Amino acid sequence: MTSPDPSLQDALRHERAHHDLCRAALAAMIDGAGEHVVTGEDVSASGADAEVLGYRLRSRAKEMRELPEGPLFFGRLDFAGGEHAGQGYHLGRLRVSEHPAAPPLVVDWRAPVSRAFYQASARDPQGVAVRRRFGWAPGSRGDSADLTGLEDEHLGRGESRESVIVAREVERPRVGPMRDIAATIQPEQDDLVRGDLSVSVCVQGAPGTGKTAVGLHRAAYLLYTHPQRIRRGGLLILGPNRTFLSYIAAVLPALGETGVRQSTLLEEIARHPADGADEQRTAVVKHDVRMAEVLRRALYARVSAEGTGSLAVPDGSYQWRVAADELVRIVDGVRAEEPPYGVGRERVRSRVVRCVQLRAERRAGPRSAAWVQRISRSRAVGGYVDAVWPRVRPEEVVAELLTDRAVLEAAADGLLDADEQKALLWARPPRSWKSARWSAADLVLLDEVAGLVEHPEGYGHLVLDEAQDLSPMECRAIARRAAFGSLTVLGDLAQGTTPWAARSWDTTLRHLGKPDAVVVPLTTGFRVPKAVVALANRLLTRLDVDVPQAGRCAGTGS
Repeated sequence: MTSPDPSLQDALRHERAHHDLCRAALAAMIDGAGEHVVTGEDVSASGADAEVLGYRLRSRAKEMRELPEGPLFFGRLDFAGGEHAGQGYHLGRLRVSEHPAAPPLVVDWRAPVSRAFYQASARDPQGVAVRRRFGWAPGSRGDSADLTGLEDEHLGRGESRESVIVAREVERPRVGPMRDIAATIQPEQDDLVRGDLSVSVCVQGAPGTGKTAVGLHRAAYLLYTHPQRIRRGGLLILGPNRTFLSYIAAVLPALGETGVRQSTLLEEIARHPADGADEQRTAVVKHDVRMAEVLRRALYARVSAEGTGSLAVPDGSYQWRVAADELVRIVDGVRAEEPPYGVGRERVRSRVVRCVQLRAERRAGPRSAAWVQRISRSRAVGGYVDAVWPRVRPEEVVAELLTDRAVLEAAADGLLDADEQKALLWARPPRSWKSARWSAADLVLLDEVAGLVEHPEGYGHLVLDEAQDLSPMECRAIARRAAFGSLTVLGDLAQGTTPWAARSWDTTLRHLGKPDAVVVPLTTGFRVPKAVVALANRLLTRLDVDVPQAGRCAGTGS
């Protein structure tokens, strides 16, 4: 890519000059974003409107300032046909222009016109005459002198060296954080990246097939395409550990997105430090999906209206009475609806108050809202609700289950055998849950109960990497946070490392609450030698997992 060909040198000088122009335009955009914040804070509008406008402008200015240094474009498209005939576009991590209304100097890689860079081929050029790829010096911070080479594919002539270029790019040694590979996304990967927000997808791929790159590019694409919906619901990247997250931390900023939450599941659900430890057999039981029903039984065993008698509610000098059998019907009816535990408490309260209200209105006419509120807050009603549907902390439920044999036996009856129940009981019960040393598996149980008490706030989209190692109970924790959002699930069933590692994506997706998610295999290994792929395919037949064999290999033969 460093040929002394004069025409190539002229092209390099032209592209370097264009990059200098882009760099100056980006600097002006960053300065302009700061100026807009000052102007926006003085805008004449209602307080609420000004606050919203100010927040958006400050967020945009912050994002612009936090963009990492680096080359501003990685490719170029010159069109000979179609709606863009005669046009040329440089492609990069974000749109760069000298003025908002001016033609872009760089087009965002996520824009519709950019898709041809990934999808066009000699057989289907999609109007592209020339696709150009740029070579930048390793570790470049965006100095134009670091643009060291370029290579053109004349698709209109039926000439394509795409596979050679891609192999050359992806085979470069990795140094430091994960490299931006926006320029090497393949057509099948691009289809996944640009999938619909409402569709959950599972990407099964062996090492080197680019599944992590697909997940991160998809996150960046969704933020670009659906900014309001995603930011309103939130987007979360879940990795297996902090080391992994550090490795991928620079990718999204390099793709034009900053401020995306990247976390581990344990960090998301941790109500307490995970300073306890379980034996493997204990952890296996705690991560088993049957624990969900055990915990549900343990929680709702606290609910009962039997034996509480009738209820008398003072109202000035008068008392309103609700019969015991009517109260039992109220509590049993709410339980049958299976609302979150906390919602159930309030439904019982509101229905008891409604009974009192109907009696009062039959005797003395309509009651005011203030009267209804006063009755709802009365000591008699509050005491009754606490007696039949008591307030509870998840820690109380889990600690009692793991320390009280009788409670465990009742909750686990028909679900766990005697050995499994014995494995669950704490060898040295703490004085109270406040002094307990919770294990990582205990935190998953606490989150299950917390989800039964009150549904957690969810995200608009979640990207899960190394998902094959998630247990059924961990999947349920994620499902609660994706109840109204979508998932991008990434993993390799052949690389499971936990005792509860998934054997089938169908099972995992069901636990994640997305049984209809599409499973797409990536079978081209870009960084794996052919000999290793061949050996791995022979070993796959010995594994009890539903994994397709790796197909072609874009890497070397050694």
